[in-house]
Amino acid sequence: MRLRAWWLCAALSGLLVCGSAPAATEELAGRQMQVERERSELRARIQLLQKELDEREAKRQEAADALQVSETAISVSTRRLAELGTQLRQAQSDLEDLQSQLKRQQTLLTTRRDELSDQLRKQYSSGLSPWAALLSGDDPQQLGRNLTYLDYVSRARSAKVAELKKEIERLAELEAKTELRRQDVVRLVQETTEQKELLEAQKKERATVLARIEGQLQAQRVEAATLGRDDKRLSGLIDDLNGQLQAAKEAAESARKAEFARQAEQARQEQARRQAREAQEAQERQQAQAAAQARASENTTTQGPVGEGLKPGLRWPVKGAVMARFGTDRPEGGVWRGILLRANEGAAVQAVGSGTVVYANWLRGFGNLVIIDHGQQFFSVYAYNQSLLKQIGDEVKTGDTVALVGSTGGQLDSALYFEIRHRGAAVDPVQFLAR
Repeated sequence: MRLRAWWLCAALSGLLVCGSAPAATEELAGRQMQVERERSELRARIQLLQKELDEREAKRQEAADALQVSETAISVSTRRLAELGTQLRQAQSDLEDLQSQLKRQQTLLTTRRDELSDQLRKQYSSGLSPWAALLSGDDPQQLGRNLTYLDYVSRARSAKVAELKKEIERLAELEAKTELRRQDVVRLVQETTEQKELLEAQKKERATVLARIEGQLQAQRVEAATLGRDDKRLSGLIDDLNGQLQAAKEAAESARKAEFARQAEQARQEQARRQAREAQEAQERQQAQAAAQARASENTTTQGPVGEGLKPGLRWPVKGAVMARFGTDRPEGGVWRGILLRANEGAAVQAVGSGTVVYANWLRGFGNLVIIDHGQQFFSVYAYNQSLLKQIGDEVKTGDTVALVGSTGGQLDSALYFEIRHRGAAVDPVQFLAR
C-alpha cells in the first residue's frame, strides 16, 4: 500500500469538516506533520525488525556473512559518489553561469566607463563651464541657454556616475559569488577523489574476503538447506514487513476515528451549554456536523489505504537475458522463486512500479536488498545489488533507479535477482512484466 498517498487522502478528507480557510491550513499542516511522524515511525519499526532479524540469525554463522561489512560499505560509498556527482555537476553549471554573467558585467562596466569619458571629453572640448557661461556676455537669453545646457550635462553626468557605481558593485558581488562557487567545485572534486579512493579500497577488501572464504562459499552454494533457509528468511521478512504496514494502517485508522469521536464529543458538550438559549441554532449545527462527518467517513471509505498494486505490463527492472526462471530447479537444489537476470555490474536497477521503499539493507543470501511496497500486499524484491540508492520510506515512481547491479551476498557473477510477492507468496514475475 502507499501509506503517504492514503495519509494525504485522510488529510484532505479532514479538511471537509473545517469551518474556515485558516483552520483548514492549520489542519493540513498538522496532517503533514503526522505524515512525517508516521514515516519516521515506519523507519524505526523496520530498523527494529532488522535488529531482531540479525539477532535471530546470529547463531547461524555462514561464510557469506563475512561479506556483509564490505558489501554494505561499498553500497554506501557508491551512493555517496552518485550524490557527489550530482552536486558537482550542479556546482560546475552554476560556476559557468556566474562566469558568463561576470563576463557580461565586465563588458557593461567598460561601456559605462567609455560613455562617461566621452561625455567629459565633449564638455571639455566645448570649453563651456559654469563660470564661462556667466562671463559669456550680456545676452540674458544666451546666458540662460548655456546654464540650462550645463544643468542638463551635470544631471546626465551624475546619472552616468551612479550607473557606473552600481555596475561596479554588481561586478564585485558576482566576483565574490564566483569565487565561492569555485571553492565549492574544488571541495567537491577533492571529496569525490577521496570517496573514489575509499571505494577502491573497499572493493579490494571485499576481493580479499571473497578469496579467503571462497571454499566455504562453494560448499554452501551446493547445500540445499542453505537455500531453504535463505528463502525462509526472505519470506519471513516480507511477512513481518506486511504485518508492520498493516499495523501502521490500523493505528492511523484508529487515530482518525478517535479524533472524529473527540470532535463529536466536544461539539455535543458545546451544544448542551448553549441549548437553553439557542435550541434551534444548536440543532442546525448538529445536523451540519453530522452531514460533514458522514461525507468524511464516506471519502475515507472510498479512498482508504489501498495502493494500486501491480498489474501485467510492467517494465523490466534491468535489460538482460533471463538466466533462471521462476519455478525451475536450481543446480544446487530447491527451486527459483523469482528470476535471475544477467546484467553488467553497476547497471541501473529500476523500480517496476510506483510504491514505497520498505526495506533497504544487507540480508544473508541476498546481499544488498531492496523491497518496494506497491499496495494491496504486492511487493517487488531486488537482490544481489552492488549499491542501494534508496532508503526506507522513500517514495519511488516507475522507472526510478533504486540500486545498481552487483554480485553481493556471495554470488560469483554480476546479476539481478528479482521477485514479486503477493500476500507473502512468491509469484512468477514474468507474467507481470511486459512481453
